[in-house]
Amino acid sequence: MATMPQQASPYTHWSQSQPPGALDHIPGENGLPIVGNTFSLLADPIGFSNRMRARYGDVFRNRAFGRNSVLLFGAEANELVLFDRDKLFSSEQGWGPVLDQLFPRGLMLLDFDHHRADRRALSIAFKPEPMRHYCGALNSGISARVEQWRGQRLKFYPAIKQLTLDLAADSFLGVPLGPEADAINKAFVDMVAASIGVVRKPLPFTAMGRGVAGRKFLLEYFTRETEKRRATGGGQDMFSQFATATHEDGSLMPVDEVVDHMIFLMMAAHDTITSSASSLVWLLAKHPEWQDRLSAELLAVTGGEGRPLAYENLGKVSLTEMAFKESLRLIPPVPSLPRRALRDFEFGGYRIPAGTGVGISPADVHMDPRHWPEPEKFDPMRFTPEEVAKRHKYAWVPFGGGAHMCLGLHFAYMQVKVLMAQILTRYRIEIAPGYEPRWQAWPIPKPRDGLTVTFTPR
Repeated sequence: MATMPQQASPYTHWSQSQPPGALDHIPGENGLPIVGNTFSLLADPIGFSNRMRARYGDVFRNRAFGRNSVLLFGAEANELVLFDRDKLFSSEQGWGPVLDQLFPRGLMLLDFDHHRADRRALSIAFKPEPMRHYCGALNSGISARVEQWRGQRLKFYPAIKQLTLDLAADSFLGVPLGPEADAINKAFVDMVAASIGVVRKPLPFTAMGRGVAGRKFLLEYFTRETEKRRATGGGQDMFSQFATATHEDGSLMPVDEVVDHMIFLMMAAHDTITSSASSLVWLLAKHPEWQDRLSAELLAVTGGEGRPLAYENLGKVSLTEMAFKESLRLIPPVPSLPRRALRDFEFGGYRIPAGTGVGISPADVHMDPRHWPEPEKFDPMRFTPEEVAKRHKYAWVPFGGGAHMCLGLHFAYMQVKVLMAQILTRYRIEIAPGYEPRWQAWPIPKPRDGLTVTFTPR
């Protein structure tokens, strides 16, 4: 890979178009008039990319959602785009056309100095003392809910989605959700669904129209709450930490920026943890031998059924962490990542011009047999330190990488470990013989039927 000489990019906003024919030298296809390959991509994103790669190789152009882009595949492509040594790629201009009407100024949509400054200010919410507080809240909240599942046959996805929202209210907001709970949940659901809406204008009765309405509701709610936290000094919850966060010069972050960050991070925690917890429960249900191994580990560390997993013991449940990592490999909660090239660069033998939308696919690289023997197999032992050391560092990127590595990844590990401690020390997770739920791949994977499981006491 080579970049062209450093210079200011002519592309400062995603609305600026490239010259006609700028990508004609790159193999690929534009699909149908107007809609391009949008519907093929939405119907089966992995199948679509596999077909395109088989036909054109690891670099190809595509048109979907009204935009031309170039897709790059492989661990080397992940490293190039995510590590971004030369500050070549804009996350803001990559995600902007998809998320700007819904999650503007979320941390993922910021670049370079602005991103670094806001990330530093927000990182206070993930320091050891706040994390210790969240861990206590997670243990008590998860334990009470999981105990209600004893002997129950239920749809796990909506159950864990509701629990995750309730936990977010406790750990993130520091208060139980009141009458707004259903409206908050609906707002997040509508906003995420709007991110892949074919109609990109917020017209009535469209997904984007519902998503923009959801954002308006959350703006009003979180603005009120931010002002309350600043008036009272807040507490140990994440929102209070954000509301009182300061930049290096000691200035408070503007209220509207705090609100945008809170909406984005709460969405990310709410939906991605719901997805990743569901995939782990599904895979453990399919592989009861791993349930037994994790149960034994968690009982040994916690000391008994349903007991808390203490903050200082999170690092001791290594098998549980390895199983979670393997589930993230097989069903990553963010299957693809967009960027925009600010300057010309070369990759895979092609010159890719400035202004090109560039995509990488964690979901595809996670199934690449060059890095993962028998990639369809569930095998947490792929994540022993010895196996990890043998692999390309960017062959596994469920949390992104580089400067945009997920700020809340340790919170995600903590929540899932506590959840597994509360479930697997109490129950066996069982499914009907031959049961195979179909998964919706985009925008965030979820089982289409809700994932029916039974929690049978051990």
